Amino acid sequence: MNLQDFLNANPVDNLTEDVSISPRFKDEKGNPLKFTIKAMTPGEFEDIRKKATQIKKGKKVEFDNQLFNLSIAINHTVSPDFRNAESIKKLGVATPEDYVQKVLLAGELSTLVQKINELSGFDVAMNDLVEEVKN
Repeated sequence: MNLQDFLNANPVDNLTEDVSISPRFKDEKGNPLKFTIKAMTPGEFEDIRKKATQIKKGKKVEFDNQLFNLSIAINHTVSPDFRNAESIKKLGVATPEDYVQKVLLAGELSTLVQKINELSGFDVAMNDLVEEVKN
C-alpha cells in the first residue's frame, strides 16, 4: 500500500474515539464513563477559529479563548450531546455553551478539548517531527 492508497482508505471526517476525561465520571459499579469525541477537519478548525476571532476598532484583533474551547467541545463531542434541548432545559440554561459550563469543571473542559485536539492531530510535538525527518 502506498501513501495515496492509505489516505483514500482512511478519511478523517468520521474519526472518533472514546476517552475518559475525569475520575468524576463513573457508573454505579465504579467503571469510567467515557466521552465519544470526533476529530476536527481543517475546515472545521478554521470555522471555529474565525468564530472566536473579532476585529475591533482600530483593527485590533481579539481572540476569545473561552468561546474557542466551548465551540470545540460542543461541536466535536458526539456523546454526550451538549446540544440536547431536553438536557439544556432540564438544567435551566439557555444554550449549549451554558450547559457545558454547568456540567463540566474547568479542568474537565480543558481535558476534553485537549483530547479532541490530540485526535485532530495537534498532539505531535515539533521535536518529534524533527526526529522523524532525521530517520
